[in-house]
Amino acid sequence: MVTTACDTRERARGALLGLAVGDALGAPAENLRPSEIRRRWGRVEGFVTDRPAGTDDTEYAIFSALLLARHGSALTVRHVEEAWHHWIADLDEGPFRGAGFSERGTLENLRRGLAAPISAQHRHAWSDGLAMRAAPFGVFAAGRPEEAARLVAIDGSVSHEGEGIYGGQAVAAGVAAAMTGAGVTPVIAAALSVIPMDSWTARSLRRAVVAAQRVQPDPAVRERQVRSAVVIGGYPWTDLAPEAVGLAFGAFAAARGDFRTAVLTAVNMGRDADTTAALAGALAGASGGLRGIPEEWASAIGPVTGSCLPSMRGRHVLETADLLIPEEPPR
Repeated sequence: MVTTACDTRERARGALLGLAVGDALGAPAENLRPSEIRRRWGRVEGFVTDRPAGTDDTEYAIFSALLLARHGSALTVRHVEEAWHHWIADLDEGPFRGAGFSERGTLENLRRGLAAPISAQHRHAWSDGLAMRAAPFGVFAAGRPEEAARLVAIDGSVSHEGEGIYGGQAVAAGVAAAMTGAGVTPVIAAALSVIPMDSWTARSLRRAVVAAQRVQPDPAVRERQVRSAVVIGGYPWTDLAPEAVGLAFGAFAAARGDFRTAVLTAVNMGRDADTTAALAGALAGASGGLRGIPEEWASAIGPVTGSCLPSMRGRHVLETADLLIPEEPPR
């Protein structure tokens, strides 16, 4: 398949705006059970707040995108460490603001003078914190899932280990495949091709996709099937990379790539809803392009507020996406 430069720009913008839309849609439902979501809103079908905004998912994705736009395929672990210090760890911003557990652990280690890979040795190295910022690597390496996986692992070496790295690689590779217009099945195959088949992330992803492919016209039943295939009942942490990535790909598969269905499926399953919806939104946004995102959702996304990363304040995902577009479109 030959992709034109115009298509690549459309898909790049769709991927990052899709991530931001999913993040903003899912933020109010974060850490809620489906029963709690139903009790509050019946079913989430759109923004449930007057001022929808993204969280750390969007701001860290912009952070990694800027790092990647500067260094490209020459990215090194040292570049990543320097960026963490320059934009985050060495700033006098007081207490951590809105960061997830993996970011908190990483920043504590960096501020103690530790370096990669030791900086990634904390209690949440398996979290979805790398997966949430992985989409820009798929955009940059459009059509090259292996390269996307290689680059995101370099980024992740500062903050994650094991399943946390695998989660980021699966998302980056999936987005890289979607950037060429690949269908749902090739996107899933690309994600699985870059991670160990016996990993927790791969098993969760496969289970979620199998559950999603069962024909179920009732969205609630479909969501319950996907969720039950992945979530470990009673487990206290909702930021597990194997879980979030599995749910996101399950939502993408259940929606057959449709953007609205993908993100709403992810949101209404609860758990780490902002991240799972952001990942599903990035996959569906790359697959369908900017035009596949409902206008009422797209227009609601403005520049990030810096609620988590003050250094990212004022940046917009669409402008960031343009920095990642390669000079030659992928073939």
